[in-house]
Amino acid sequence: MRLSDLKTGESAVVLKVLGHGGFRRRIMEMGFVQGKRVEVVLNAPLLDPISYRIMDYNVSLRRSEAHMVVVITDREAESWKTGVVSEGTTECDSIDEVVRQCTKHVHVALVGNPNSGKTSLFNAISGGHEHVGNYSGVTVGAKVGYRTYKGYHFEITDLPGTYALAAYTPEEIYVRKHLADDTPDVIINAVVASNLERNLYLTTELIDINQRMVVALNMFDELEASGARLDHATLGGMLGVPMVPVVARSGRGIEELLDTVIDVFENRDDRVRHIHINQGTVVEAGLQTVDNLLKESRDELPKQFPPRYFAMKLLEGDRYAVEQLRSCERFPEWMEAGKREAKKIEEQLGEDVETALANHKYGFISGALKETFTAGTRESLRTTEIIDTFVTHKLWGFPIFFFLMWLMFYCTYAVGAYPQAWIEAGVEWLGGLVQRMMPDGVLKDLLTEGVIGGAGSVIVFLPNIMILYLFISFMEDSGYLARAAFIMDRVMHRMGLHGKSFIPLVMGFGCNVPAIMATRTIESFSSRLITILIMPFMSCSARMPIYILLVGAFFPSHPGAVMLGLYALGILLAMFTAKQIMRRFLFRIDETPFVMELPPYRMPTWRATLSHMWEKCAQYLRKMGGMILIASVIVWFLSYYPRTEAAEPRADAYASSYLGQVGKACEPVFEPLGLNWKAAVALVSGVAAKEIVVSTIGVLYAGEEMTADADSEKAGTEPLAARLAASGDFTTASALAFLVFILIYFPCVATVSAIATEAGWRWAAISIVYNTLLAWIVSFLVYHLANCF
Repeated sequence: MRLSDLKTGESAVVLKVLGHGGFRRRIMEMGFVQGKRVEVVLNAPLLDPISYRIMDYNVSLRRSEAHMVVVITDREAESWKTGVVSEGTTECDSIDEVVRQCTKHVHVALVGNPNSGKTSLFNAISGGHEHVGNYSGVTVGAKVGYRTYKGYHFEITDLPGTYALAAYTPEEIYVRKHLADDTPDVIINAVVASNLERNLYLTTELIDINQRMVVALNMFDELEASGARLDHATLGGMLGVPMVPVVARSGRGIEELLDTVIDVFENRDDRVRHIHINQGTVVEAGLQTVDNLLKESRDELPKQFPPRYFAMKLLEGDRYAVEQLRSCERFPEWMEAGKREAKKIEEQLGEDVETALANHKYGFISGALKETFTAGTRESLRTTEIIDTFVTHKLWGFPIFFFLMWLMFYCTYAVGAYPQAWIEAGVEWLGGLVQRMMPDGVLKDLLTEGVIGGAGSVIVFLPNIMILYLFISFMEDSGYLARAAFIMDRVMHRMGLHGKSFIPLVMGFGCNVPAIMATRTIESFSSRLITILIMPFMSCSARMPIYILLVGAFFPSHPGAVMLGLYALGILLAMFTAKQIMRRFLFRIDETPFVMELPPYRMPTWRATLSHMWEKCAQYLRKMGGMILIASVIVWFLSYYPRTEAAEPRADAYASSYLGQVGKACEPVFEPLGLNWKAAVALVSGVAAKEIVVSTIGVLYAGEEMTADADSEKAGTEPLAARLAASGDFTTASALAFLVFILIYFPCVATVSAIATEAGWRWAAISIVYNTLLAWIVSFLVYHLANCF
């Protein structure tokens, strides 16, 4: 915990002091060193400053200063001692050992550009299983992993990919806030070794904040393969930052990286020094003026970053830095000085301060690389250029893209049909076994109709979902999706969006929730909001079991065409909503410039691709064992009770059950779509999760007689699609209307929650109402048009 969290009379032991050089030295000189006990003597009436007793004398600290001191209380130490410890730590036998263990707990922030292999590096260090994507926005939140190495306990936070520490995108603000509020012990800056000039810009910004840092030169094998040479030791000496070549995919250099992090953490790496990147005579003059003003009131400044950094941000007019300083007494004077000096710089240079600072930083990087870097043949870039001449060609780009989309959906259905049939046969065998082995009764009916008939009817679609995620993962990891965004930019503009919206929309075919979170990379608020609201029209993998079930039952001759038509309809409705509704009535056209890095093509490793695929499938299986299983049992219970003493046909028993009564109440709403009460029940159950629609159908049709002379045991083991087709409850037209309604209506609860988190509950409610009304209207039209043919 932090020293500022202690109450009057409480005491704790100092573990470490955070913050940058000058402040940190001053606090440690006052006695706040590792292992010393400190007690809160007195809180001022306004809670600032606070009086502490340490080393037999009293000292006052501002609350902001006390927040930079990490301590451990006796209660926390006791929990460590008794084994109630955090992940990555070990049980301790004494309080002194607890303190020693805590002082070897290293908080590491992993920072880097998108496509820098940052998440691969996180996986290599922590053994985590975060997905590795080859485009901006894969990591849309901070992930935490742990590693124990040479007695040190590493807590690694994988921060969102960002190109700078400005205050324009949510990623940039998030990273800055984490570095300021959580103050990591060491920053690992992931840099692409073969693209140093672009990647080192973020490194210069991290140098500005003066926190301890190690640069991981990732993908160093690509630099070597190109024939290039880099004197990383000399380059690191110029920057005052240790540099370590690593290849995250193979694990090369990871131990050397961790050794370097330990040395930097323990302040025993001679290569570490703080440098000021010279900004040129004109900018430096203005910077020095504001810096001197800030230093006069150093105690008022936030302690996480040095005064020079805040001076630079005041010149830029950075809104996040302005908010950090607003509570300071001399803020108006600093703000005025920043505006005055910024105006002088613009008049003398003929460009704004941000441009001037960026130009000087790139100039510094270019000069450093001229002395340390020798370019190679760049074969990988030539290969990338050759491939791009085809996949981004104005004539061939679209056919290639549409062919890959068709191939993905075709394989999902056609190839997935074989393992799907095997699993379906296994489920049928299990259902038949339970039918034969168990005596008649409620428990037998629960297992055969509720558990096996419900959850079992969903699990058979696992192979199809695996194939879908395999394709998406491969296209992400290889870098093709970034090209798809590039060629689709013009189409996105016609929707009132731009290319960056395309990648989240494609991700929506896998799952709408992470896709909605991935919209954070879109700088424009209106474009981001529109992308979020049209996301539910992308047919996620949860809808796929429903599609495959009904398409196989009612459209066996043209399954691929019907599936593709459903996906295409969702895309058309998304385009209509974005262009004709959102842009025409709610938002003006927002022509945000489309800037997206096109990384070099890389052949994904099977391990990474299969790992990502399995993670998504594991989520599906967990949902199977949790929400869907519980929902299936609830649906079975509501369809089974109330029971009557007299024997009655299964169809009549369902109709008189609690579930039947709910369906009968909803039936008038769905009757114009050609749907009966059973379809109504399935649609209502799908509000929680779309997979539950299939499990509900599985329960409702678990006992359907296939023919007039079919015995109950055979009926219970028939494939669900066959039972559904033979029930007579659906015609081809009503089945198509049912599929269209599933495509459009009420997003699942998780998606609604994601929309509320990203855009607010007002927009989440609008999405619910709009999508459901649109689903009814379009399904009505589809049903009546289909009846005309």
